[in-house]
Amino acid sequence: MQAVHASSSPHFSIHSSKPPNSTTTTCSLFTSSVNVKSSQRDQSSLWTSYNKRVILKSTFSAKATSVEVSTGTAEDDVLKALSQIIDPDFGTDIVTCGFVKDLQIDEALGEVSFRLELTTPACPIKDVFEQKANEVVAALPWVKNVNVTMSAQPAKPLYAEQLPAGLRTISNIIAVSSCKGGVGKSTVAVNLAYTLADMGARVGIFDADVYGPSLPTMVSPESRLLEMNPEKKTIIPTEYMGVKLVSFGFAGQGRAIMRGPMVSGVINQLLTTTEWGELDYLVIDMPPGTGDIQLTLCQIVPLTAAVIVTTPQKLSFIDVAKGVRMFSKLKVPCVAVVENMCHFDADGKRYYPFGRGSGSQVVEQFGIPHLFDLPIRPTLSASGDSGMPEVVADPQGEVSKIFQNLGVCVVQQCAKIRQQVSTAVSYDKSVKAIKVRVPDSDEEFFLHPATVRRNDRSAQSVDEWTGEQKLQYSDVPEDIEPEEIRPMGNYAVSINWPDGFSQIAPYEQLQTMERLVAV
Repeated sequence: MQAVHASSSPHFSIHSSKPPNSTTTTCSLFTSSVNVKSSQRDQSSLWTSYNKRVILKSTFSAKATSVEVSTGTAEDDVLKALSQIIDPDFGTDIVTCGFVKDLQIDEALGEVSFRLELTTPACPIKDVFEQKANEVVAALPWVKNVNVTMSAQPAKPLYAEQLPAGLRTISNIIAVSSCKGGVGKSTVAVNLAYTLADMGARVGIFDADVYGPSLPTMVSPESRLLEMNPEKKTIIPTEYMGVKLVSFGFAGQGRAIMRGPMVSGVINQLLTTTEWGELDYLVIDMPPGTGDIQLTLCQIVPLTAAVIVTTPQKLSFIDVAKGVRMFSKLKVPCVAVVENMCHFDADGKRYYPFGRGSGSQVVEQFGIPHLFDLPIRPTLSASGDSGMPEVVADPQGEVSKIFQNLGVCVVQQCAKIRQQVSTAVSYDKSVKAIKVRVPDSDEEFFLHPATVRRNDRSAQSVDEWTGEQKLQYSDVPEDIEPEEIRPMGNYAVSINWPDGFSQIAPYEQLQTMERLVAV
């Protein structure tokens, strides 16, 4: 079907969109940066190499100790110095990223103070940022004293207004899924959560398996019963070592014996009416399968990303593939694969009792960039039964190092996803065009606002029964401009127009509309 389009603006001309495989003309007025996914398989060196990559970049950028005499203000000098420090996740300097806050300068005394507000308190390179910020500002000739404080952005999702009250102060929700029981999914979920907490994040765990909750066995909170707030009619989570916990197993009911629709209702109530407070990461231990319960979870919460758990057997891969496809349809990016029970070492040799290749097959077939291998360790199994996660019991052990690397990966990927989603669609007033850069795509293009408004496919614009166009071409003025554009998860944006209409525009639909090109 041909898209309804508007006449050209003073800056652009109309260009018909083409299929992704064909050559299209893009706007030449802007330069787009390329976000390249890199596969990081060497998990033993991921943590070290990640830090080294930042240090090398920022050290290279701030290499010179002599600073040219500036003709600008002292504030310009400081911001120019700080702009030498590059965030490796976004590929942009920390000034452009908006990290520099509360800049105060006393030029007479040579004193500079400011705050670096990072995207997450679990940032694995926050110490590097602090060190480099001190160095580059102290290198200015007139600076005698530098005071840098570190902070993190308040915990909140990208579109809190449309969420249940209990989820409005959670920055990232991570699903840990396998779609098959007995592969160690709960072990990965719990140890990942406590790894993120050890990195400085505020973390919660939601055990979504009502039929067989694992959390009460794997952790040992003092209070093993969830409490209710009678005034607010909300659930108060229990807590163990700083991590908030909610599980049907803490509801005093044991394991559920009920039909699917009732289970979906229980999960909805436990998840959305809990007083989670401010969390940087909520880790959801997904139940096995791809049925109603899983779909309910994916629909009621804005999942930031998913971590897939598998084992080397072929049967495990078959079930995991179903889960990956489910997340793909729901526009939830899978950021890592954990292959559990891969191998064990004995007599100076490494043995693979269950074969090899399931994890690699998931990575290669579905393009998931990160693979982590967990060995067979009696202590890992024992810690799950003892009520103390392995990363807490042995924080310097081999297993803990693997989870540290997984934690770095999750923090890094969530930051990238949030950045891509928050900047995917925006309005450029200088050219009076809507700029679109779909997440996980290097393509950038521009749309006329009237074209977007006229292509609304909701019931207010198109008759649901007949398909007749109710919104007429002349109903939308040529000079219409959006009042606000907000992300709607990983699949669409909400656009508020001056006529009071709120339009939901999926990325897939925006990609099919006729585009503007520079003239």
